[in-house]
Amino acid sequence: MKKVICPHCEELFEIDKAGYADILKQVRNDQFQTDLETQLASIKKQKESDLQLALAQEKSKFQKELSVKENELSVLKAQSKTELLEKLAEKDAYLIELKSKIDNFETAKSLAISDATKEIEKQRDTFQNELKTKELEKENLKSSLEQKYSVELQNKDSIIKYKDEEIARVKDMKLKLSTKMMGESLEQHCEMEFNSLRSTAFQNSYFEKDNDASSGTKGDFIFREMDETNENEIVSIMFEMKNENEATANKKRNEDFFAKLDKDRIAKKCEYAVLVSLLESDNEYYNKGIVDVSHRYEKMYVIRPQFFIPIITLLRNGAMGSLKYKQQLSLMRNQSIDVSKFEDKITQFREGFAKNYVSAQTHFEKAIEEIDKSINRMQKVKQELTISGNQWRLANQKADGLTIKKLTFGNPTMKSKFDEIKKK
Repeated sequence: MKKVICPHCEELFEIDKAGYADILKQVRNDQFQTDLETQLASIKKQKESDLQLALAQEKSKFQKELSVKENELSVLKAQSKTELLEKLAEKDAYLIELKSKIDNFETAKSLAISDATKEIEKQRDTFQNELKTKELEKENLKSSLEQKYSVELQNKDSIIKYKDEEIARVKDMKLKLSTKMMGESLEQHCEMEFNSLRSTAFQNSYFEKDNDASSGTKGDFIFREMDETNENEIVSIMFEMKNENEATANKKRNEDFFAKLDKDRIAKKCEYAVLVSLLESDNEYYNKGIVDVSHRYEKMYVIRPQFFIPIITLLRNGAMGSLKYKQQLSLMRNQSIDVSKFEDKITQFREGFAKNYVSAQTHFEKAIEEIDKSINRMQKVKQELTISGNQWRLANQKADGLTIKKLTFGNPTMKSKFDEIKKK
C-alpha cells in the first residue's frame, strides 16, 4: 500500500500500487504533454523568428545589392549619355570644320585658277599682237623686195648683157682651169679658195669636211655660220664636189647626184645644198652661172668652181637680212615654250588638285561612316543599358512584391506551419 497526502485537504490516505501507478502515469502524461507543447511552441517561435530574421537579412542584402546596382546603372547611364553627347558634339564640330576647310579650299582653287587663266590669256593676247606685227613687217619686207627685184628684172638689156659677159667669163675660166684641175682635186681647190678668205671674210664661220657617215652617206664639206650669241644659225650649206676626167667612157650627169645631196643636207640639218660640179662641161644650162634646181629639190643649187665663193657670199648675205626675224622667231618660240610649260604646270596643278580633292572627299566619307558606326554602337550600348534597367526594375518589383503567401504557395508543409502560427 502507498500513502498519499492530498494537496488540497492535506488528508492522508492509502492507495494500492495499481492506483498509485495510475495516478503517477496521469501526472507524467500531463507533464509530458505540457513540456512537449511548451517545447513545440518554443521551437515554432524560434523557427518563426529565424525565418523572419533570414527573410529580413535576405531582403536587406537584396535591397543593398539592388541599391548598388541602381547607383552603378545611374552612373553608367550618366557617363554613357555624357560620352554620347560629347561624341555628337565632336562630330558636329568636326563636320563644321571640314565644311569650312572645303569652302576655303574651293574659294582658293577658284581664285588660283582665275588668276592663272587671266595671266595666260594676257600673255596669249600679247603674243598674238606681236605675231600680227611681225606678219605685217614680213609682208612689208616681202613687198619691198618684190618691188626692188621687179625693177631690176625690167632692165632686160642689162640682164642679157650680164649673161653674155658671164658666159664669156665662164668659158675663159674653163680654159684657164682645164690644166689646173688636172693637177689637183676639186675638193682641194674649193678648200684652198675658202681658206684664202677665212681670216678676212669668214672669221666666225665653220667650214670642214663631212666625216659623219652614220646616216649611210656623207657629203664633202659643211659650211655653217652662227650669230654673235651662238644661238641662232645664220646660214648652213652642204657642199658636194664632182669632177671627172674627160677620157672617162661613162659620163655622169649632175642630176644623178641631186637625190644623194638632198638626203645628206636633211641628215646634217643644213639649210641649203650646193653641187660644185665640172660635169657636163658642154651643157650651157650649167655653164651660165648659178643654177637654181629648187624645183626638183628644195634649196638646191648647181655651180661651177669659180662660183664657189660667190654662192657662199650670196646665201650668207641673204640670210643676214632675215637674221633679225630668225632671232625674233627664236625669242617667240622660247616664249611659246615657256607658255606651254606654264600651261603644263597649270594642268599638273589641276590634276594634282583634283586627285587631292578626291582623296580628301574619300577620307571625309570614311570619317562620316566611322562616326555613323560609332553612333550605332552607342545606340546599341544605350539599348543594352535600357534593357538592363528594365531588368533591374522588374527585379525590384519582384522584391517589393515578395510575401509569405507567395513563398508558401505550392509548399503545404510551410503553409501548415504558418497557419498554425497565425492561429496561435
